[in-house]
Amino acid sequence: MSGTSEQLKQTGLPPVSPSQRRRLLEGLLRGVSRSFYLTLRVLPSSSRIPVGLAYLLARAADTITDTRLLPPSRRLEHLLLFRELMMGPAEMEQIRRIKEELTEKQSLSEERELLNSLQAAFALLEGLAEPDRSHVRRVVVNLTKGMESDLTTFPPEDSGLVGCMEDAATLDQYIYDVAGCVGEFWTAVTMTHVPALNDEGRQRMSETFTEFGKALQLTNVLRDIPRDLRIGRCYLPRMQLAAMGLAPEDLLDPSNGSAARPLLVAWLRTALQYYSSAEQYLLAIPRRCLRIRMAVLWPIVIGLATLARLARNERWLDPDHSTRVSRWWVYRTLALSWPSVHSNLIVSAWISRLRRKVEAAL
Repeated sequence: MSGTSEQLKQTGLPPVSPSQRRRLLEGLLRGVSRSFYLTLRVLPSSSRIPVGLAYLLARAADTITDTRLLPPSRRLEHLLLFRELMMGPAEMEQIRRIKEELTEKQSLSEERELLNSLQAAFALLEGLAEPDRSHVRRVVVNLTKGMESDLTTFPPEDSGLVGCMEDAATLDQYIYDVAGCVGEFWTAVTMTHVPALNDEGRQRMSETFTEFGKALQLTNVLRDIPRDLRIGRCYLPRMQLAAMGLAPEDLLDPSNGSAARPLLVAWLRTALQYYSSAEQYLLAIPRRCLRIRMAVLWPIVIGLATLARLARNERWLDPDHSTRVSRWWVYRTLALSWPSVHSNLIVSAWISRLRRKVEAAL
């Protein structure tokens, strides 16, 4: 990794040793996200540092946002301070303030370790060469906008109230803020570190990167509806619910799943449209770039399998009826992908089969 010592000198942050970097991008990353860690390991080595670091910093911002022992106004204050640090240059005193005020308020040891590691994470960020440093800054800043929306749209988790996205355009913007920008980031880093990408592939990826990220995030939103409702968050738009004679609070009763299902189906169809673009994004990557193709294929097939389970789940509003795919299914999928990923024909057939499972259940 090319360091930028002058950038570090401006911040007063000490450089990150190789052992610290390994602890951040291997041990800590594995602890806060086992599934993403698998994706990271399959990436070409040159792109692992910016991608892994962006994930850790975004996860730190998410931890700040979800610190329930603080009222939303205080969490927002810390989130905006974190955004200032991301825009740079990071200042050690501000990092220390976040760490000291929030670390002990985390119930999970991994999240405490993550906040305790902010100084090293920001030092690693400041030591990145351009354009990686700018790519990481931009994506995490954009992600914090979606987190800010969560804090300003929804009531405190323990209030007993349910807040709601107002309309479809608001939800679509939210999905972009928290994931569409990730597709842009992924593409930018890939183009920087994978010279084997040809001009046609770069152009086709650039045309579809937003929908690639939005497909994955909309899947997460739809899958997590029951859980989010119980912390006061309804992402299904208020205006669409009202047109069906429903209020956000009605979705807390799983028996209303049938009444609300047409709205679920509509958003599932939107997700399928995004996955069509995600498939084109995958196919734009040259077949010789096997690791990049693998890292894109995995979330697509896992996302579509999740949608298929959700579409078949008559108790989709019941938090006790999970629509997550099993860990065994994930590992089986990873194994099957190795002999398949080099062939556009096989990959397209695989994705089409998963799409048909979703459509058959709608």
